[in-house]
Amino acid sequence: MTLTTDDVQRFEAARPRLEALAYRLLGSASEAEDAAQETFLRWQAADTGRIEVPEAWLTKVLTNLCLNQLTSARARRETYVGQWLPEPLLAGDPMLGPADTAEQRESVSYAVLVLLERLSPLERAVYVLREAFDYPHREIAAILGLSEAASQQHLHRARKHVAQGRARAEIDQESARRIVEEFLAAATSGKTEPLLALLTRDAVAVGDGGGKVPARASAFQGAVAVAKFLRGLFKPSQAKRNLVGGSPGLYTATANGAPALVAVLDGRVIGVTCLEITAEGVTAFRSQVNPDKLVRASRVWAGAERGEALLHPF
Repeated sequence: MTLTTDDVQRFEAARPRLEALAYRLLGSASEAEDAAQETFLRWQAADTGRIEVPEAWLTKVLTNLCLNQLTSARARRETYVGQWLPEPLLAGDPMLGPADTAEQRESVSYAVLVLLERLSPLERAVYVLREAFDYPHREIAAILGLSEAASQQHLHRARKHVAQGRARAEIDQESARRIVEEFLAAATSGKTEPLLALLTRDAVAVGDGGGKVPARASAFQGAVAVAKFLRGLFKPSQAKRNLVGGSPGLYTATANGAPALVAVLDGRVIGVTCLEITAEGVTAFRSQVNPDKLVRASRVWAGAERGEALLHPF
C-alpha cells in the first residue's frame, strides 16, 4: 500500500526507539538498522488505517523479526571465527536509547550485552522490553504471544542469569576513569607488576577479530595471563605498525556507558576496548577489532569532539 506523509513521519519518529530496541536484542548496530528497515517495509505493506496503536504494532513486528534473527544467529555464531562480541556504541550514539534509569543504562552496557548472549531468545526479549523500555508484562505477553505468567517467569530467569554474571558492584564513573589512566600508565611501563595491582584475580581479556583481524581464539583467563598479554600488546614494534598500517592514536572514551579505549588510525576507528571495572579492580577487557563491527563507531567518532591522543601504543 502507499503510505501517506503522516504514516512515513509516524514511522520515522519511532525509528530511533525501534533501532535502540533491536540493538539490545541483537548486539549488532548494522543488524538493528536492517531490522528497523524491514519493519518499515512491513509497515508500508500494511493497512495502516486499521492499526489502532501504531507503536504497539511496530514494536511487535520488530521484536519478532529480531527473535527470528536471534535463532538463526546462534547457528551462525557456532561457525564464527574466534570469539564473538557485540558491536560497541560510542557515547552520543542515538542507538544507545533510553538511559534515564539504572536498569536502562545497565541493559545496554557492554558487560550485560555479553551476558545476554547466554539467554534464550525469549528470555532476552522479555528482559529488554521490561528492563530497558519499561513495558508491563501484559504488553510483553501480547508482543511475544505469551501469557503474563510466562513473561514473568522469563524475566525472573533472565535477571538471575545476569545477576550471576555481575556479582560485584560497579564503581562511579570518575573513579573508573582514574583507573583507566592508571591502567594506561601500567600497560606502557613494560612491567607486569603494575598491571597485576589493577586487575582482579579472575580478570579476563577477550578480542573479536571476526577472522579479519588477528585475535586470540580463546580468552586470556586470570590476572597473570591478562597482565602478560597486555604488557606485550602495548610493547611498540614495527611488526604491529605494519599489521595495522601505521601508528594508531589511543583515546579514552565512553562506550555503552562505560570507560573504553578507542584506537584511531587516519580518522578511522580500528579498535574499541571496553573495560569492566569494579570496586576490586579491572575485571574484563573486551576488544572489538572486527572492522565490520566498527563502521558505525567510525561514523560517530568523526562527528564527536575529542582531544589529543593519550599515546601511540605501537
